[in-house]
Amino acid sequence: MLETKKAVLEVTNLHAYYGESHVLHGVNMLVHEGEVVTLLGRNGSGRSTTLKSIMGLVDRRTGSVGVKGQECIHLSPHLIAQLGLGFCPEERGIFSSLSCEENLLLPPILKEGGLSLEDIYSMFPNLWERRSSPGTRLSGGEQQMLAVARIVRTGAKLLLLDEISEGLAPVIVQALSQMITALRKKGFTIVMVEQNFRFAAPLADRFYVMEHGQIIETFSQSQLSDKMEMLHEFLGV
Repeated sequence: MLETKKAVLEVTNLHAYYGESHVLHGVNMLVHEGEVVTLLGRNGSGRSTTLKSIMGLVDRRTGSVGVKGQECIHLSPHLIAQLGLGFCPEERGIFSSLSCEENLLLPPILKEGGLSLEDIYSMFPNLWERRSSPGTRLSGGEQQMLAVARIVRTGAKLLLLDEISEGLAPVIVQALSQMITALRKKGFTIVMVEQNFRFAAPLADRFYVMEHGQIIETFSQSQLSDKMEMLHEFLGV
């Protein structure tokens, strides 16, 4: 049962700022070990900023961000990563001058328990086939697979994934869905920001809906059908 699982991420009254712009207004969120949690909302609702704020990648933040019981609101991003968090930004950040495998091996191992190269190539056969190809030669879908794969190699067990399905062909989106399912079976905890509701809906245990930098609704997978009218109103799904 969910209640017996440990909370690996607890966000309380989180406010975030870009310069003078106040973007998040008291976000509260709880993520349990082994869960897949999805942040839903319109563009500009604060979903991506929530992930960046958890990692300390905003100009200023206040409130509380607890990772496995450790407060990290005042920690630098590199120290937060060492707690076992892996962030996959929307822009992916693939180095074009490096090969696929060089990109994969670039981040340091931060904690024990990361996937080996063999594990990664088994999960992402496309990356094995393209391991010697420059980053610029990879398709958008292959770059997205690489962006996630290099995080799980570091030992991070809590993954923050920002719009990983955006702009990708349906066959690649299906492969990413299988990847999320496989990572969950391996014990990873995943927080996703997604605009693609059809991709996110069957994967998530729980959903948070954001509007104007605040959480306005939270519900579980079992409540999804009852919340569709609300989702139509806020998201147009």
